[in-house]
Amino acid sequence: MSEAEKEKALDEKKESTLDNLKFMNAEEYSEEELQTLAKLYDESFRDFTEGEIITGTIVGFAGDNVVIDVGFKSDGTIPKSDFSSTEDLTVGSKVDVVIESVEDDEGNLVLSKKRADFLKVWAEIIKAYENETILTGKILKRIKGGMVVDLMGIEAFLPGSQIDIRPVRDFDAFVGRTMDFKIVKINIPTENVVVSHKALIEETISDQRKEILEKLEKGQILEGIVKAITDFGVFVDLGGVDGLIHITDLSWGRINHPSEVVKLDEKIKVVVTDFDKEKKRISLSLKQLVPHPWENIDEKYKVGDKVSGRVVSLTDYGAFIEIEKGIEGLIHISEMSWTQHISHPSQFVSMGQVVEAVILSLDKNEKKISLGMKQLTPDPWQELMKKYPIGSKHVGTVRNLTNFGVFVELEPGIDGLVHISDLSWTKKVRHPGEIVKKGEKLEVVVLSIDAEQRKISLGHKQVEDNPWDNFETIYSVGKKVTGKVVRIIEKGVIAELPEGVDGFVPATQLSTSKIKNLSFNFPVGTELDLIVIEFNKDKKRIVLSSLAALKEKTDEEIEEYIKTHKLDKVKVEDIRNAETQKFDSSVFNAYEHTEQKAPAAKPAEEKAEQAKEEAVADEAKAEETGTETEEAKEETTGAEEKTETESKEEASAETEAGEGESGSSTEEESESK
Repeated sequence: MSEAEKEKALDEKKESTLDNLKFMNAEEYSEEELQTLAKLYDESFRDFTEGEIITGTIVGFAGDNVVIDVGFKSDGTIPKSDFSSTEDLTVGSKVDVVIESVEDDEGNLVLSKKRADFLKVWAEIIKAYENETILTGKILKRIKGGMVVDLMGIEAFLPGSQIDIRPVRDFDAFVGRTMDFKIVKINIPTENVVVSHKALIEETISDQRKEILEKLEKGQILEGIVKAITDFGVFVDLGGVDGLIHITDLSWGRINHPSEVVKLDEKIKVVVTDFDKEKKRISLSLKQLVPHPWENIDEKYKVGDKVSGRVVSLTDYGAFIEIEKGIEGLIHISEMSWTQHISHPSQFVSMGQVVEAVILSLDKNEKKISLGMKQLTPDPWQELMKKYPIGSKHVGTVRNLTNFGVFVELEPGIDGLVHISDLSWTKKVRHPGEIVKKGEKLEVVVLSIDAEQRKISLGHKQVEDNPWDNFETIYSVGKKVTGKVVRIIEKGVIAELPEGVDGFVPATQLSTSKIKNLSFNFPVGTELDLIVIEFNKDKKRIVLSSLAALKEKTDEEIEEYIKTHKLDKVKVEDIRNAETQKFDSSVFNAYEHTEQKAPAAKPAEEKAEQAKEEAVADEAKAEETGTETEEAKEETTGAEEKTETESKEEASAETEAGEGESGSSTEEESESK
């Protein structure tokens, strides 16, 4: 209904009242009484506004409804269910209601008692919010994000984070509780209320928090309750103020997660290590309540003691073993096995495995312990001299081929080196692959054993007698032989002679003119008549000449040789007059086999040992400070890998059996060969 319509209805009612007064008997009332009566009627007419609270009078009942007179032209009704059982429902009783509509679709006045009750409480809520008044409410139920609270008949929202200063573990435990609350937010348009119980607790303990911060000092021991556990540490409630125990300050030993040491709501004692009053940040420590385990380590452990511990870390260079909380030792990969080749500790141990080891060294100042697992068993190399005496013959498996020789496995973990010069008496071997293949069985003779350096030198050609004693007679200077070209080299060809021995034919002994392409004129497989022009037993060298053999043949045979080998610039007379006894001795340098010497492994071992010590030092330092990072690990690993690479390059001609590359020729052996 518009304002104009409301005014019109009010005027009509006033006129009706005045008309009624006109029909009254004036003689029955004095002038003063008539004026009073008219004034009362006039005051009964009022302007009704929808949504306001007014007081009405119960004038009757209609079924389940209560009829209310609010002074309007018509009465309104309210369901009896809107009244509580304690309210007086008698005719004449006063009731506060709200006019929701002065006229509905049927022309009736619409009233609401519930809305009137809500608005009265809402007014109290606003007043309490403005005055920061503490109200009492009952938690009704749990909803997403918090709880619903009955606050003076209005449902308010209590966020989960505002229930307590400590994290709530069980929200359902609060349902049905009556608690004090402070209104922290009101949304008038949506009529929403947000309350907090945590705010009241914080106000209560603010003085306690201030007192704690004022008395706080480093080294102070306090008692608190574990409030929260994270991946990086533990938050402890010290009585209104929180402190953090970093994961590295929970234990002297290595832990994966703080939950291994403490539990939620557990009461613990802590030591204050640092604090910032302005930012209210407090750093705490749990491990400092007990002495550092390294303080009396020299009384507990001695070099040579056998200990057991759990594998707590694996790196490329070894495994770290926790002997007890806060005390770790390193087992370098070189100290894991006497014989096995271990490229990574995971081949021998696994994370969490409990292993036994022997203390090799202990440095209290640097907080380093070196451990060894192989020392738990006898060193098999001490027995190798008896098992593999020098000169004994054995059959092994070819495990690896290198440019300088063949590694042969005599038994699991025990390898020996057959130098390339010890593969054949008669062949000039360029690569071991010409003689043997990986995985093949090879018969060998033990030439020497160095138990200290973990090296076994083997020979394959020594299985048979040295044929060069006989070759001295068979291939004496001037002897005629037949040879087959088996290899072309820069200054001549290699010809295979009877008895399987190789001889060298210089290019100057094949033709009187310079040969540009030996493989064209004398391809592999060509058979030649030759005469021995030099025999050297010590250097195992036979030099032959085709021209010397041709001089003893007919002209027709020489012409056939020239034609067969396409020596267009050569004539029979040239060959007849050729000098076969004089030739440049430098040609033999190209043919002579240059031995590859095996450098001593000592520099490589020293570098590996130094890298091992540096790795232990880095790890021990990280444990002491509790700030070990992945970058530090990568740097340590990189240094170890670099050292290993350098060691392998320097000791490419030998490999220690204890490190997986057992046996090689020493420098002296190479030089003698």
